[in-house]
Amino acid sequence: MQANARRAWVLAALERHEGELVRYAQRFVGDLHAARDVVQHAFLRLCDQDPDELQGRETAWLYRVCRNRALDWLRQAGRLQAMDESDDLSLQRCAAESSDPAELAERGELSDVLRSLVDRLPILYREPLQLWSQGWSYREIAEVVERTEGNVRVLVHRAVKALKENPQVAAWTTETAGSK
Repeated sequence: MQANARRAWVLAALERHEGELVRYAQRFVGDLHAARDVVQHAFLRLCDQDPDELQGRETAWLYRVCRNRALDWLRQAGRLQAMDESDDLSLQRCAAESSDPAELAERGELSDVLRSLVDRLPILYREPLQLWSQGWSYREIAEVVERTEGNVRVLVHRAVKALKENPQVAAWTTETAGSK
């Protein structure tokens, strides 16, 4: 591929994906500047790739590179938690935390509560859930997080279940269902 065509390919990918990748990386690292560095790393790596080898899988490839770089950043900063399924205790803790749901609904903070609950999920569950909620297929998520499609389905299911079991969410969904 000619240099101009490769440059146009990278710039098109940058225009299409930079914003969403920065948000994705920021959820990992919790810092906008670090997230921008993570994304910059991914696009620098993209410059070295052959577009024919990626064959339309640029999006998943970029997310995977961002994910790996973000995990490296967390490891270096000493902020990486274990990412195995023994984090079920963290899921249970997330489900058990509560506050008065009527008060939360009155103040219009349910989306903030949900965002906070999702942020407290172990990264093992949070990452697939966030991609799934953005409309990604299980196959696409599996490619990014380097797990099987079946495992991704289980992780998303467990994350949604933990959110539903949270007293705040359970009370809100019961109220909403009762008012219909």
